[in-house]
Amino acid sequence: MSDVDLTVLVVDDDFRVANMHAEVVNTFPGFTVTATANTLEAARKADAVDLALVDVYLPDGSGIDFVRELQGDSLVLTAATEAVTIRAAMAAGALSYLVKPFATTELAARLAGYARYRKILARANLSAGDVDAALDALRPRIAAPAPPTIAASSTKQLVLAALRTSEQPMSAAEVSAAIGISRATAQRYLASLATTRDVTVGLRYGTTGRPEQEFAATDKRPTRPSR
Repeated sequence: MSDVDLTVLVVDDDFRVANMHAEVVNTFPGFTVTATANTLEAARKADAVDLALVDVYLPDGSGIDFVRELQGDSLVLTAATEAVTIRAAMAAGALSYLVKPFATTELAARLAGYARYRKILARANLSAGDVDAALDALRPRIAAPAPPTIAASSTKQLVLAALRTSEQPMSAAEVSAAIGISRATAQRYLASLATTRDVTVGLRYGTTGRPEQEFAATDKRPTRPSR
């Protein structure tokens, strides 16, 4: 595999979820999101990519149909757990199936596995062991190496303090408002803390059914932010 980043298309009916997945991909070395799509029609119009992250439930059709049409590779990220749906996704050509909600580290592990799969298959000729290694890489058994983490700082401690003292999980927007930083900065620190397992990640469902990522400190003990 060359030094050029693997290109990724994120397909999810909820633009916020699509953007969250895109943030994880873009912080992982060796990958670049070239587009996000919220409908089957938009996904079909997107440029060709190395990898597509595809939800099953789209407003104008099934993501499985898109997986079947793809020339590149795909990972299915969905809340659908019906056996018939899982079989259909794999039969359509999906390399992996990740059930929502999942932690940032779970998606990072699949990306790392896919990168290794591509690296092995970049060789002209493969041994039987290489084939096994490539397929095993698509199903990581442990958390893969995480993206580079943000160094310890007063901002990081403020984010942790807000989560530890909160009575309930907080969204990036709520952390942003609580400690006076931008939402993008809050999201970046939260993603970093998730990779080091200092925080857990879940999905919050509102009245419209649109999920929002929320975070909770693994260690709930209060802390004093450093200056």
